[in-house]
Amino acid sequence: MKILMVCLGNICRSPLAEGIMRQKIENAGVKWQVDSAGTGGYHLGSQPHKSSQKIALVHGIDISNQKARLFTKNDLLNFDKIYVMDGANYEDVKKMSGEDWDHQKVEFLLNEVTPGKNANVPDPYFGGEDGFENVFNMINEACDFIVHRYGKVNNPINNNDKTSLG
Repeated sequence: MKILMVCLGNICRSPLAEGIMRQKIENAGVKWQVDSAGTGGYHLGSQPHKSSQKIALVHGIDISNQKARLFTKNDLLNFDKIYVMDGANYEDVKKMSGEDWDHQKVEFLLNEVTPGKNANVPDPYFGGEDGFENVFNMINEACDFIVHRYGKVNNPINNNDKTSLG
């Protein structure tokens, strides 16, 4: 499975989501790919926000090598699942996708925790350290749900394939 995490500038929420998801899929032993992008080109080529890097490191995740990039309509074709952080991101992805739009691929990240609620992951950019911790926890929980929901299909340990256990 190929997952894309999307926020506005690709320096706060989506890099955290990419880093968290990357760690969880590695721990689960699934062969997924994860990336992140932004719908606005404000920070292209920049590292994640210092507070995003700091909170990730507190939780044992290094996201310092990530670079902000812009969402493109090709992302809709290249990824199996695209998770947006809020309603504005959803509408931007829809508009940027043009005729390639596929509503079945794009979902609010927090719908994994509260299906159908379309709840937003708040942008912590102006929220201080507590805002980044809160966002980390929200994303972390949603990523747990994703691995639990989809990981059973792709993880031999979880689908009773005893031959792959050695």
